[in-house]
Amino acid sequence: MALGLGWKLHGDGKTMGPDDVVAPDERLSWGKTVGLGAQHVVAMFGATFVFPLIMGLNPQLAIMMSGIATVCFLLIVNGKVPSYLGTSAAFVGAVAAIRAQGGTSQEVTGAILVAGIVLALVGVLIHFLGSSMLHKVLPPVVTGAVVMLIGFNLAPVVATVYWPQDQWVALLVMLFTIVCAVAFKGFISRIAVFLALVFGYVISWLFDKIFGQITAPDGAGKVSTHFRTNFDAISGSSWFGLPPTTGTIGPDGKAMVGIHAPSFSVAAILLVLPAVIALIAENTGHVKAVAEMTKAELNPYMGRAIAADGIGTVIASSVGGSPTTTYAENIGVMAATRVYSTAAYYVAALVAIVFGLSPKFGALVASVPGGVLGGITVVLYGMIGLLGAKIWKENGVDFGNPINLVPVAAGIVIGIGGVSLKFSDNFTLGGIALGTIIAIGAYHLARNLAPADLRARADAAGGTMISLGEREGDYGDADGIDDLYQDAPGGPDLRRR
Repeated sequence: MALGLGWKLHGDGKTMGPDDVVAPDERLSWGKTVGLGAQHVVAMFGATFVFPLIMGLNPQLAIMMSGIATVCFLLIVNGKVPSYLGTSAAFVGAVAAIRAQGGTSQEVTGAILVAGIVLALVGVLIHFLGSSMLHKVLPPVVTGAVVMLIGFNLAPVVATVYWPQDQWVALLVMLFTIVCAVAFKGFISRIAVFLALVFGYVISWLFDKIFGQITAPDGAGKVSTHFRTNFDAISGSSWFGLPPTTGTIGPDGKAMVGIHAPSFSVAAILLVLPAVIALIAENTGHVKAVAEMTKAELNPYMGRAIAADGIGTVIASSVGGSPTTTYAENIGVMAATRVYSTAAYYVAALVAIVFGLSPKFGALVASVPGGVLGGITVVLYGMIGLLGAKIWKENGVDFGNPINLVPVAAGIVIGIGGVSLKFSDNFTLGGIALGTIIAIGAYHLARNLAPADLRARADAAGGTMISLGEREGDYGDADGIDDLYQDAPGGPDLRRR
């Protein structure tokens, strides 16, 4: 069918041979399909509610809108690209910068909405003009630099907001995350962040029982004596209902809004727009990974997939939800099961929508102690930054060439260090936005001024391909963990999938 809603039954729908593959337009029995959909929910769950929590947005609303965005995505790509749209990590750095400047949640979601529109327009251009234009504007050296400065720009957030709230819980959670990510194979390693969050919650509760209250700063920096865990908001929330417009206090010490109308600020929009580059790279890698696994020609759907992600972000942020992106955690589930049926993704989307209609669930997520987030974010933020280095490595970027070295060096330091340019009393450009502009603009300036031999070297060594995990068997990642699961030097360990 045109919308990809007609599924053929694979075999008898109950059994699969060792070499069987269930195609996107096929399905198993509905009982098995529901089970597979539940796996997809668990796979996306951790990062999809951790990142809204970190950004000060409502995780209950994020879960619900991720389901709606996934349905829209599948319809737009005609069911050809099986993927789940979870919360994107690419916006975390910009949101932290917006809030550091006193920005509201309404301005945050307004900026994200504009970024979604830009991403959708880029997808439309790619669909009609092809991807070669994109590769010329954003070669791997530039894309890697932008991803790197987005991640490493977050280091002060860990050091000043989350870690000080409970340094010992943060340290234990960090170590637990590392152990889960590297000591286990298969599904446990894939949900290391989610398991670390549960572990941290339990440890915080035990510390309250054993050691009593802690005297430490809250997310707003105010020092007080308090318990690490607080269940009052959970007990006072109903089981069913839409996310509230105001709600429990989030880890940043501010009221965590639910459904709301976005507002627009030029300064906030400029801070968020660089994340579009990361999403273009991420979606490109994910579509190529799915194409490799399904042995399907998906290049004609590359632009549609990118546009669909942008539309998903627009839909989610228009009611105050979080930005979206295709999730490699779910691509990994497909690789492990060899079931690529989009029917399972529709089931997962419906389950997510049901979860999003439970305020009690939202209150539970919002009550995660700040020290727990400290241990998780110290790993996640570093991983986001290192994804930039991964792009450079996989595309063979030559930093012996000054075309590559000099301009991106300036852009990265500006982005990470928080350098700014003040144009007027009401407008200052700095941090991620300025770093991205410098990295892109200075790179193309340097390229145009350089002699022909240096330009040829740049093209020969990773100058024409954009990548965020597009090698065979490498499935990119939304939260950074799977992108760094690499065996040296033979590539990814597919047993983890």
